[in-house]
Amino acid sequence: MPKVVDALSTLSFLALDRGLVPTPVLHAACRGRVAKRLRTERAGTLDERSDRFRALVQELRSGAVTTHTAEANEQHYEVPTRFFEAVLGPRLKYSSCLYPPGVDDLAAAEVAMLELYGERARLADGQRILELGCGWGSLTLWMAETYPDAEVVALSNSRTQREHIEKQAADRGLANVHVITADVATFDPADHGEGAPFDRVVSVEMLEHVRNHGVIFERIARWLADDGLFFTHVFAGRDVCFRYDADDRRDWMARHFFSGGLMPRDDLFLHLQDDLAIVDHWTLSGVHYQRTSLAWLANLETHRAELDRLVGTVQVRRWRAFFAGCAALFGHDDGEAFGVSHYLFRPRTRP
Repeated sequence: MPKVVDALSTLSFLALDRGLVPTPVLHAACRGRVAKRLRTERAGTLDERSDRFRALVQELRSGAVTTHTAEANEQHYEVPTRFFEAVLGPRLKYSSCLYPPGVDDLAAAEVAMLELYGERARLADGQRILELGCGWGSLTLWMAETYPDAEVVALSNSRTQREHIEKQAADRGLANVHVITADVATFDPADHGEGAPFDRVVSVEMLEHVRNHGVIFERIARWLADDGLFFTHVFAGRDVCFRYDADDRRDWMARHFFSGGLMPRDDLFLHLQDDLAIVDHWTLSGVHYQRTSLAWLANLETHRAELDRLVGTVQVRRWRAFFAGCAALFGHDDGEAFGVSHYLFRPRTRP
């Protein structure tokens, strides 16, 4: 059994690409990898772990805003849109959905989480809203529909994402959406004809691609109106924080799906309040993301033949392993080890 549980550490990536890893072994191996990572990250005394976390925070604060952005873009955001239309829910929400009591299907879970954003971000009609990292427009289009008198500016680093959102907005008669293609590391809305201030800045699962959050937070504080608010949703470890190392050939997730990424700890942003002050903070069980990932995996299997033709069999096998790995990560310890964190910030009072 231990050999099965640790299978992903010993099976070659070539075997995975060739489809030689049975589904039960894949899921068991993913669970074993998560358990092993947690043992590594939790090693040592509380003082030693605190020292490591402080050192990591300092390193992140003094480093580049982002790393490996080209690889991350290629891994996810320039994948054909049809792939995500087949795998994701109808709103193409490529982030954790919400399964409150009575919600059992992916489509309803997408809407449930979007509605929770509206409540927690205190969105309202007539606001100027900037979304950083808009994906395929699930939140951008929902905000434009729900608040027709709001002005929604969305940032994407992907040409295909921008084209998809613009087409969807046109098809739905939404004239209150402006999509910008740019790199968040250097982005300034003023460079694209969208000067500050904004009433709201929102971001969903984008900050995990950032390393130096302090730089981004300082900019957001400048872009916000004095009474503006910044809302963000990230996935997070409850008590661990670590980088995904794309330069480590053993880090399969970093090499193929999350180059330059970071697993933030739930309290990481609370240590970065130089320019933004916390207003509220919520956590959600990882079970919501586990169910989301398993729904994506089921959709992938349903459309397997089409997706094999679209992106190639090897890529589909890797996506299958990726979704299985995400389900194992967020389902670990009944969703207690990793989950979703929401934060609401205000700009600190300016002198």
